[in-house]
Amino acid sequence: MKRNLLSRPLACAVFFSAALTAQGPPGGRGGPPPVPKTPKQAAPVDLTGYWVSVVTEDWRWRMVTPIKGDFAGVPLNPAARKIGEAWDPAKDEAAGEQCRAYGAPAIMRVPGRVHITWQDDNTLKVETDSGTQTRLFHFNGKPPENAKPDWQGYSQANWERPVRGEGVSLAALGAYREGNKGRSLEVVTTQLRPGYYRKNGAPYSANAVVNEFYDLSKEPNGDTWFHVTTIVKDPQYLEEPFVTSTDFKKQPDAAGWNPSPCTSR
Repeated sequence: MKRNLLSRPLACAVFFSAALTAQGPPGGRGGPPPVPKTPKQAAPVDLTGYWVSVVTEDWRWRMVTPIKGDFAGVPLNPAARKIGEAWDPAKDEAAGEQCRAYGAPAIMRVPGRVHITWQDDNTLKVETDSGTQTRLFHFNGKPPENAKPDWQGYSQANWERPVRGEGVSLAALGAYREGNKGRSLEVVTTQLRPGYYRKNGAPYSANAVVNEFYDLSKEPNGDTWFHVTTIVKDPQYLEEPFVTSTDFKKQPDAAGWNPSPCTSR
């Protein structure tokens, strides 16, 4: 029998070298690792389009201006109540502050329509026709230092990871919400100009921090909705976090879109 010209150790070395060549360089087969997706490309749901708020609760505080001193449901502390009871819409108008009830802690509760688009690959834009406000959700940004506070503040966003179990505890925020199966957009807003939760002067301070969770759902009849849970923490004016939930239904087009200025009454 003729012996193989290659010894067994040398044959193994040749085979191993060939296998490495076939696999390509470290980091993946045949080339460099894939380029990470942008937040727009990585979006697990599509929130873009026109949406209308559907008011099924809190009618007396959302559809009309509440009477002076009606702060039911808002956990204001005594200092905040004192400020709220001194509410004077004429004074706000004279100071050019008609938008106090249209800031980030309150704007999603204002009845009307929103238009959501991507401003760029890293920034989601939310426009409201009520008060003609614009919110920017920055996925790869951080609050600028020494920025001037404004009604919508600075919003950092990320696509929330899936959670296990039926729910997720938000003990640090003093709230609880149902599991989202990875569908949620999470937004944290700071650098706010002081304003109102409601038009009757229920105040929030410049120290308020707004956490929002946007969940998309599709109904059997084909309707698409998004549900936003809003949790506001304000150690200056709240005795505990203020939690609300608001629903929006998707519209087929811009019909009904009616930009209107802020009003203080």
